[in-house]
Amino acid sequence: MAGAATVGSAAASFLPVRAQNAPPPGAVEIPKPGSAPVGGKADITLRIAPVTVPLTPSHIISTIGYNGTSPGPILRMREGVPVTVDVFNETDTPEYVHWHGLHIPPEADGVEEEGSPAVPPHGSRRFQFTPRPAGTRWYHSHTMAMDDLHRSTYTGQFGFLMVDPSNDPGHYDQEIFLALRDWEPFFTNQPMDTDEQGQSGPQPERPAVLDTRPNGLDVDSLIYSINDKVLGAGEPIRVRLGQRVLAHILNASAIENRSIALPGHKFHVLALDGNPVPVPASVETLMLGPGERVDAIIEMNQPGVWILGGTVDMIRNSGLGVVIEYENQHREPQWVPPPLVPWDYTVFGRPGGAQPAPDHTIDMVFEKIPSGAGQFNAWLVNGKQYPHDREFVLQQGARYRIVFHNRTDDAHPLHMHRHTFELVDINGKATSGIMKDTVIVPLYGRATVDLVANQPGLTLFHCHIQQHMDYGFKALFRYA
Repeated sequence: MAGAATVGSAAASFLPVRAQNAPPPGAVEIPKPGSAPVGGKADITLRIAPVTVPLTPSHIISTIGYNGTSPGPILRMREGVPVTVDVFNETDTPEYVHWHGLHIPPEADGVEEEGSPAVPPHGSRRFQFTPRPAGTRWYHSHTMAMDDLHRSTYTGQFGFLMVDPSNDPGHYDQEIFLALRDWEPFFTNQPMDTDEQGQSGPQPERPAVLDTRPNGLDVDSLIYSINDKVLGAGEPIRVRLGQRVLAHILNASAIENRSIALPGHKFHVLALDGNPVPVPASVETLMLGPGERVDAIIEMNQPGVWILGGTVDMIRNSGLGVVIEYENQHREPQWVPPPLVPWDYTVFGRPGGAQPAPDHTIDMVFEKIPSGAGQFNAWLVNGKQYPHDREFVLQQGARYRIVFHNRTDDAHPLHMHRHTFELVDINGKATSGIMKDTVIVPLYGRATVDLVANQPGLTLFHCHIQQHMDYGFKALFRYA
């Protein structure tokens, strides 16, 4: 059995240079559809167009991607240095490119709800912004898909975006990029696989009486990959004894939270969602919700040929894995199930209670209405679907404590655009210092975060599972 590819495609580091006479950072030039962007040559050009993805030599899928590949090119930017991006849309439908994890103005964020302009069919847009903060970010489509499984994050429109700091200590020997993906989604009324099942823990938001109405259709998949290859279809990641490998791991799924492990090795977690953790710690298993990233050092100290892959046998055997091959080792790849240890963000945080007192508290209650949107489930935030007209209004500079009450039987990866928040509490376990833009709130669970309102403008909040967002699980924050 061979291994999967390590990277879909890569781009060298560069220092973006702002074009002369260009608009200020965050501005968006809007040429006529089909015309070329103005203002000089861009630092980055992205082309949205049909691509093929050879998951195996005999299983090649057709989807939409960036610059002829999926994942798209690894984009490297320098923190604080303005960048110009030209996006050409060579498809028949409007598109949005979202720069996930960046603190940029709403018109550049690539989100319809925030007022970002679409990239028109067979047209182009020029975006200019100053990338910050440093860390592992990513970019992806942000259109609505609804019942079209050939749109938005169901397609191959995703890629890593690295915002490099001004100084990188570089204490590693090899850098790898691993994007977890599912392909060929379909609707089903059967229970979906869920990596979070078996995650024991308190359920403080479990209703006293459960809703027993039958669920609507969910989205599922039967084929998975790391980057563009299923397990066994590409070259292994080749390492040497004693190496320190820096792994950038992204859950680019549209559907499900995922757990992964590498038998005989631990992930020494340095950053969550690209933000350094207060207490780097080693764990045997990682769990990532759609949209989440983990940066971890893996010490190569167990010679052999191993499978880095999904902890659920069916998911791993259906493609979610990559082979790690030590030098001069020639044997069948090995998989050993890791210990069943619940995922715990607080391992990487300081003791709780260190945050300043909030100026305001916002409670957000999430509920599911089975088959509430025709043949699909409907999702409610504080008793209603999107939009929430002026319900969430922020005062610039104020500190908000937001309490997420998950009264559903799904674990939701919740994403706040254009901001970074601090974890305060997960199911009653306090912590501090962990900065994120996406957090999994456990099923029937509760999470509390602190957010400083320091990015004026419209800000979208949503579950990063595409179907949940499409059918009501989102809200728009405004600044007073």
